[in-house]
Amino acid sequence: MITQIKGRLVEKNPTYVVVDCNGVGYMLHISLNTYTSLPTEELITLQTHLSIREDAHTLYGFIDKVEREIFRLLISVSGVGPSIARTMLSSMTTDEIQQAIASENVRVIQSVKGIGAKTAQRVIIDLKEKILKTFDIDEVSIEESNTNKEEALSALEVLGFARKQATKVVTNIIKESPTITVEGLIKKALKNL
Repeated sequence: MITQIKGRLVEKNPTYVVVDCNGVGYMLHISLNTYTSLPTEELITLQTHLSIREDAHTLYGFIDKVEREIFRLLISVSGVGPSIARTMLSSMTTDEIQQAIASENVRVIQSVKGIGAKTAQRVIIDLKEKILKTFDIDEVSIEESNTNKEEALSALEVLGFARKQATKVVTNIIKESPTITVEGLIKKALKNL
């Protein structure tokens, strides 16, 4: 099993990179998060996962071990293959995926292309305990921040702001200060919208 590759970055695209490792060019499929996190220097190190099927051996590259672990957890769920897991890692950060699973937010998981309602529920059922155990997430703070987030978003919608735009702003504020009150959240969001 290839677990890590260190070498010279030869080619970089939003979906894959080619890394020259002692004269051998390895093509690694990557997420958009890995793509944007890649260092500008030529020498890089990527964590990897080798997916072996009858018709293909595909190497996936990750910027860190957390992203690789989330990928492995996702592909362990029935109905979630490597391409859907990579799409999920491209559309959300590893923290957002962990929060969505830990807080049982089916809507967020279902927003990923290729994941339906049943698969989203299966992801939550299969992975919630593993996510909480592996990444040591505090359930109380998740529930509290999600309640505050929903209340703040509802208030901002009433004030005439688009939910999509408000969600981005509110999510960023919660990341900066997870213990913020609903009032504080709304006030900060109004300044940033």
